[in-house]
Amino acid sequence: MITIIDFKTGNLGSIQNILRRIGEESVITSDKDEVARASKIILPGVGAFDTGMRNLAELDLIDILNKKVIEQKVPVLGICLGMQLMSKGSEEGDLAGLGWINAETVRFRFENTLEYKIPHMGWNFIRQSKNSRLLENMFPDARFYFVHSYFFRADQSDDILTTTSYEIEFTSAVERGSILGVQFHPEKSHKFGMKLLKNFVDFY
Repeated sequence: MITIIDFKTGNLGSIQNILRRIGEESVITSDKDEVARASKIILPGVGAFDTGMRNLAELDLIDILNKKVIEQKVPVLGICLGMQLMSKGSEEGDLAGLGWINAETVRFRFENTLEYKIPHMGWNFIRQSKNSRLLENMFPDARFYFVHSYFFRADQSDDILTTTSYEIEFTSAVERGSILGVQFHPEKSHKFGMKLLKNFVDFY
């Protein structure tokens, strides 16, 4: 069962709808027992880092997520804030992140503030840094929809799956074993997002 974690951030229905379009059923839940039965996990989210971590803690989901992801190696896909929560922490707040990947979440700072606005919003391309089943047979010139003011700065280059250019080159997707994260929104990225989600379901 694909389990979409409901920690009270973002429009989870749009992720469930696009999974349904590719023929996959899922459950949206914040119930620990249902999370314990997950065969694949999607950790979505929009909004503030500390709010996300606080909500996970208040829902008592952190321990079961750590057990599923770190001990049982259940595949997990973090989306936008969900990816950032996988880091050790964020400049946006004071709380520690999940720490599944050695990284910090940092704010964009631009020299050319006339051309490059915060948040980074709209369609942009990705540049693949290593082979991955997540991007298997991806459409040429794949582009995805972004909305974010902070980005993931990985400590280890081996964890970086894709980068994207927005004045600077930033990490737009990561992969460490069964832990995957994307800064963009596949549920808003039409055929490119559907292909990525289909690969996550089929290959992990």
